[in-house]
Amino acid sequence: MPIASPEAYAEMLDRAKAGRYAYPAINVTSSQTLNAALKGFADAESDGIIQVSTGGAEYLSGPSIKDMVTGAVAFAAYAHEVAKKYPVNIALHTDHCPKDKLDKFVRPLMAISQERVKAGQEPLFQSHMWDGSAVPVAENLEIAEQLLTEAAKGKIVLEIEVGVVGGEEDGVENAINEKLYTTVEDGLAMVDALGLGEKGRYMAALTFGNVHGVYKPGNVKLRPEVLKHIQEAVGAKYGKEKPLSLVFHGGSGSLLSEIREALDYGVVKMNIDTDTQYAFTRPVADHMFRNYDGVLKIDGEVGNKKQYDPRTWGKAAEAGLAARVVEACEHLRSTGTTMTK
Repeated sequence: MPIASPEAYAEMLDRAKAGRYAYPAINVTSSQTLNAALKGFADAESDGIIQVSTGGAEYLSGPSIKDMVTGAVAFAAYAHEVAKKYPVNIALHTDHCPKDKLDKFVRPLMAISQERVKAGQEPLFQSHMWDGSAVPVAENLEIAEQLLTEAAKGKIVLEIEVGVVGGEEDGVENAINEKLYTTVEDGLAMVDALGLGEKGRYMAALTFGNVHGVYKPGNVKLRPEVLKHIQEAVGAKYGKEKPLSLVFHGGSGSLLSEIREALDYGVVKMNIDTDTQYAFTRPVADHMFRNYDGVLKIDGEVGNKKQYDPRTWGKAAEAGLAARVVEACEHLRSTGTTMTK
């Protein structure tokens, strides 16, 4: 299947919320990790979301270029081509973008998609994230409203964050404290500013104790009921049941019971990065340790080309990441739900 059209993406999100499941949103940084994610979704018979962060996009542009837009466009072009061979729908997304990077990342990418749509083509990316967690809520929503107008012109879904995710990602670090919990008042203010679809479609990353990074199960103190209370308050005001499409950030170390509870309250997308990074790297470490004298030219020997060929250890790395995507689909109840069946 080709990369999901705006209409297919909208249907994916609607089906997920109605079915109380979510799509893993897998961060990738290379063609290898992209291919592995695609295989994982296909193996799970699940549609899915593949995304790049600002740092990932910069990395994709090359070590001497370091241009986020160049890397993101190259990633999307490659993904549009290789995804055609897989029997699932895949949406492309850009992850956390703070205020100081909007003009160097999200806004130029939105402009590219707007031009593509004007020419009768599909947008380059299906959704973009604006991360306003570091600015006051009023400013966050003011910028979100402006971006939503631009996103709608390009048939793009906007993702916003209202609240703060703790821990560190791409050099942005937040303390772990009460700011990690979005309030009902913030949720209502968000809908007052952005509406419920009439101004453009958006997803909301409302925070309920989420933390980026590596944590043992049980160490992250999640309160999924925060999502329930906000959904109920917005629903009561606007006469709609579970009106918001929600996003779960910082899921590493979360208990499965907490994840599943969040799905019941309207989470349709869950970001997964730390766990898939490890799933990709662990087989590489295993290969290098087991084949030490083959991957290195030591003691005057020539090594073993079959063991240091990047394809050899690369295949193992891709298999590890793909298996972790399959596991994520099982956790998020998206296994077997692809719209292509």
